[in-house]
Amino acid sequence: MYRTSCSRLKGVWKCLPHDGLVGVSGQPKLIIGASRSHFSARNLIQLCRKNQAEWMTFQHLCFLKRQYVTRSSALCQRARPKQEPVTAVLDDRDDSVLRQVHQIPDVKPESDTAVPPCDPQNVQGEPEAAKAARLEARQWKELRVEYSDLPGIYARLSKIKLTALVVTTAAAGFAMAPVPFDPITFILATVGTGLSSCTANSINQYFEVPFDSNMNRTKNRPLVRGQISPLHAVSFALACGIPGVTLLTMGVNPLTGFLGALNIFLYTCCYTPLKRLSITNTWVGAVVGAIPPVMGWTAATGSLDPGALLLGAFLFSWQFPHFNALSWNLKEDYSRGGYRMMSVTHPGLCKRVALRHSVGLIGLSALGPVLDVTTWTFPLVSLPINLYISYLAFRFYRHGDRQNARKLFFCSLWHLPMLLLLALTCKKSRVARDEAETAIGTTSVAL
Repeated sequence: MYRTSCSRLKGVWKCLPHDGLVGVSGQPKLIIGASRSHFSARNLIQLCRKNQAEWMTFQHLCFLKRQYVTRSSALCQRARPKQEPVTAVLDDRDDSVLRQVHQIPDVKPESDTAVPPCDPQNVQGEPEAAKAARLEARQWKELRVEYSDLPGIYARLSKIKLTALVVTTAAAGFAMAPVPFDPITFILATVGTGLSSCTANSINQYFEVPFDSNMNRTKNRPLVRGQISPLHAVSFALACGIPGVTLLTMGVNPLTGFLGALNIFLYTCCYTPLKRLSITNTWVGAVVGAIPPVMGWTAATGSLDPGALLLGAFLFSWQFPHFNALSWNLKEDYSRGGYRMMSVTHPGLCKRVALRHSVGLIGLSALGPVLDVTTWTFPLVSLPINLYISYLAFRFYRHGDRQNARKLFFCSLWHLPMLLLLALTCKKSRVARDEAETAIGTTSVAL
């Protein structure tokens, strides 16, 4: 069973299978030779002498055999030396082996360009300054950014498209408030909200540099490419965040400033780390997206009314069909970056949540006149677009393919501006609101 050059043991191993067991018996010569070997070999012989008809398991037999081989002084396994590769020696006089070398003709340079000759003697005899410059050109060095490129870098660092959406929703909340329009407060609120959004997005990119480099969608961001340093990005975030929150607090009202600071905290300290820990990051991100219209309402009224919560609920529900459809087509990218999104870890829940909140937009539209924010015309005129996005969400739920996810995503891009525009056109006028309040007061006095 084990072949060796040892001459001490000339026994014969007899392996007889019987119901998954193996029997061992030794000849007299094996017993005599094994008495001189290691203690483990004597154990084997004694076990065989005690009862030759006794059966051992195959694992036990292999263990005893391995003990005998490794502990016996006569059985030494020697490593076989590695043979050197045999190289074929070519005779210089063998014309059949030699290859003919053809000389490449010189390329004539153009008249206006001078091609320096590549001469080893010139390279060896070049001055120290030229050699240092040549070696420095080969080294890694920080990418130099021109001042003219900074606006574009800042725009990508602050996610200018997302910031524009945040400012738009805040402006819609300000316009929906049942108060006279104040242009100065409107400008201060929109500028402060935009600066707060730039701060949150910049800090988000600062934290996610190692993970953004693994995603095709985010690998060209400024910090990933090294266009600016991390200190530069943090300085830009502070330069936007401090004036933004101060502007909202001192120029508008403290409630709006508190909401702006809260939104920065939720986005950078809650949503960003949760993206790699749990799928609850989507709900936290939806709360972050729902705060800007509430900020617009509080900037105009100075109070947190049911109308502000209704506008925030619109944004909260709209983000689920929008983001779930987007993340469905990017789930490979999110998985490569290590982000725990519903589309990656819970695809069934991702489709159900998108459908659930798409249908919920119909009910939220019906609450507009109930909360005295819009007229009863708004639920009727918004019903077609709400039904259409619900239909696309249902197809996405049934099929769950890239085509339906793409249709739902592109529908969500125009659905939100259309819904806010319809709500603004169906806004309940201040005169009608005052008349309703007067009628209610008169009725209560009469009673």
